[in-house]
Amino acid sequence: MTRALWVAACLWLSAICGPANADVSHKLLEFKDLKGWNADNHSDALHVFLNTCSDLDDPDWRALCALAQNMPDAKAFFELFFRPVVIENEKPALFTGYFEPELKGALRPDLRYRYPVYREPQVAKASNPWLTRREIETGDFMSGRGLEIAWVDDPVELFFLQIQGSGRIRLTNGETIRVGYGGSNGHEYRSIGVELVRRGIYKVHQVSAQVIKNWVRRNPVAGRELLFHNPSYVFFRRLDRIPAEAGPFGAMNRSVTPLRSIAVDPAFVPLGAPVWIEKGGEAPMRRLMIAQDTGSAIKGPQRADIFFGTGDQAGREAGKLRDSGRLVVLLPIQRAYAMLSEQQE
Repeated sequence: MTRALWVAACLWLSAICGPANADVSHKLLEFKDLKGWNADNHSDALHVFLNTCSDLDDPDWRALCALAQNMPDAKAFFELFFRPVVIENEKPALFTGYFEPELKGALRPDLRYRYPVYREPQVAKASNPWLTRREIETGDFMSGRGLEIAWVDDPVELFFLQIQGSGRIRLTNGETIRVGYGGSNGHEYRSIGVELVRRGIYKVHQVSAQVIKNWVRRNPVAGRELLFHNPSYVFFRRLDRIPAEAGPFGAMNRSVTPLRSIAVDPAFVPLGAPVWIEKGGEAPMRRLMIAQDTGSAIKGPQRADIFFGTGDQAGREAGKLRDSGRLVVLLPIQRAYAMLSEQQE
């Protein structure tokens, strides 16, 4: 999935109050209703909350961020000043995972490193939507414009770098550069995993990122056509100021934290808000996370993408995740009750 695609002030406002949609419901819970709440490490969640809460403009959030700076007892802090709210519509809950990939690359092209990682051209900024993935990769518009950040050795990994929205490129000289989301061509994301299922090649439960990569590599001609099924194309920018030990930037322009940061739909969930996760599946997860990222495939109030970290192992864990469950947003008390009042009007 693509990170930081469309965060704006109008979305922030709708995230606080929820969209004007009769199909969306809000239910207030008690903390005792959250499965596994007492067993979590709330202090870890509080530290992650502090990474981004100072960027929140709303007075209610600013006040809570100021209180959090004093490092109170974390569990008591959340229980005293927040209320759990379930925001739902007709779509069932779905949890997936994402990670920061690491690709092999070079600053100059050669026979091995020949797949460019592009900056966004000015014309794409002004035109929405712009050229499709097929047109960008098979045409000659991008060549000769100095838009290349680096060249990598694997077009499949480059495709998944665009889905993740950020990553690291390990250069031939041993250095590493980091890249983050730098724009898009404006076309809607279309899942190639869903397309493989539609064609009858795999069942839903069989599809993962690694399965898709293997199929594309085994079928180079049909595989390239499959990648073109997704017309969305992501451009990048270099991120030279992020410490090597920190995670990639999310939608809030701050580093995300493995297994504590999630991507959400900001039309329903405020960026920066604590979110309680009750994920099912083979490896159930009950923990407090912070909504610090977005993604073009993350749509709906019960949709979340969990950040797993950097590298191949994180990628394997993230790529196989597709579980149901429940997502509960922790809102400032006055915001929670205001949301319920608006629903009853």
